[in-house]
Amino acid sequence: MRRYGAPLLLALMGAAVLRISLFSELYLRYVQAPLRPYLIVSGVVLVLLGVVMAGVRRFAPDAHEEDAHEADGHEEGGHHHHGPRVAWLLTLPALALLLFPPPALGSYSAGREAAQRAAQGVGTFPALALGDPVELTLAEFNSRAIYDSGRSLKGRTVRMTGFVTHGEDGTWYVTRLYVTCCAADATAGKVEARGDDAPPVDTWVTVTGTWHPKGRLGSDEAWPAVLDVTSVERVKQPADPYEQR
Repeated sequence: MRRYGAPLLLALMGAAVLRISLFSELYLRYVQAPLRPYLIVSGVVLVLLGVVMAGVRRFAPDAHEEDAHEADGHEEGGHHHHGPRVAWLLTLPALALLLFPPPALGSYSAGREAAQRAAQGVGTFPALALGDPVELTLAEFNSRAIYDSGRSLKGRTVRMTGFVTHGEDGTWYVTRLYVTCCAADATAGKVEARGDDAPPVDTWVTVTGTWHPKGRLGSDEAWPAVLDVTSVERVKQPADPYEQR
């Protein structure tokens, strides 16, 4: 069975990649949607390589002789090589990914981000869509709250979705992780929520409210933006938990 270790590992890794990319949307926890075709191709290639390698080893003419010779050498030498057995442990990460894919990054990752300094970029923004509440991402809300000299958020009711993180003295935030390519480059963005009790950490919520101005436009004091909350609704984690930076 030892000769099938490498083929099995390749097949398991390929199956794990296909499980999260072809048969579900779990891949969105790790990479952006445009990369899905590449994941599917990679999974198929890994599975095929495992199958081909297993076939080659199965019908190799000297396979049984090598196994027998190796066994005789172990008996005569009085010692055993444990390398092949240890190599089987490499299948454990593949099985874990196949059976128990890890969750999306959450409050722990967001909490590790240093406080972001507001970059200089004050200017006017396009008009918001008509009607209240207007749906915004956290990135859109923060950008307008911190940089918009036209104050397009003033007097508008907005709605956004994110997961809950806690600060000091009862402060809590609606938070999202921004990615450029994949989860490895994620950075945190957050909006301070005022006017309602804090839900548990990592709870996904949709909040509705109005912008609460603070600090000088474009300054560090203006970050993070503040929302005076009028309603908080607990929701399921979206299929794509990240916002594109």
